[in-house]
Amino acid sequence: LMVWLRRTTHYLFIVVVAVNSTLLTINAGDYIFYTDWAWTSFVVFSISQSTMLVVGAIYYMLFTGVPGTATYYATIMTIYTWVAKGAWFALGYPYDFVVTPVWIPSAMLLDLTYWVTRRNKHAAIIIGGTLVGLSLPIFNMINLLLVRDPLEMAFKYPRPTLPPYMTPIEPQVGKFYNSPVALGSGAAAVLSVPIAALGAKLNTWTYRWMAA
Repeated sequence: LMVWLRRTTHYLFIVVVAVNSTLLTINAGDYIFYTDWAWTSFVVFSISQSTMLVVGAIYYMLFTGVPGTATYYATIMTIYTWVAKGAWFALGYPYDFVVTPVWIPSAMLLDLTYWVTRRNKHAAIIIGGTLVGLSLPIFNMINLLLVRDPLEMAFKYPRPTLPPYMTPIEPQVGKFYNSPVALGSGAAAVLSVPIAALGAKLNTWTYRWMAA
């Protein structure tokens, strides 16, 4: 019974984090991806997505102890977000209204770190967490560049739930900083490490709680 309860607790946490990742994708990147507040939103989005990916991926990976599990977790997040895109489409929005973030390559780097270091948990936290934070903004900027005229789409299909002060604006490139990818990667790399440690610790806490 305790084994069943422990596994159920783990899988429930995995589903909750994956669903929250999907919601975070849409809320942190209103309209299509992070185009409503241009580069400022890109940095915020980079941090939120990197940390949300790494906490669930490392939790799931350490739970199974199998390299490749983080990529599987990122795939779950991706599928959930594609389903959410279908919900937007049903409301009358175009299907590319929300662009699915590129989580999978960053998760593969986390798996690779865990595998190369022979399942070293601390290396996965420090090196893997850093790689996730560094790589995800780069992959997502490439993803954004492939979107057809994102600002035009944002103005054409405004979200009815947004208050007036959150309406999309033209990008102010260089107003605050010149490289949103560098700033997003740097901030995400720093913050992803302690969040990865939290994910690893949650794994331990769950076992202790279920064993009590």
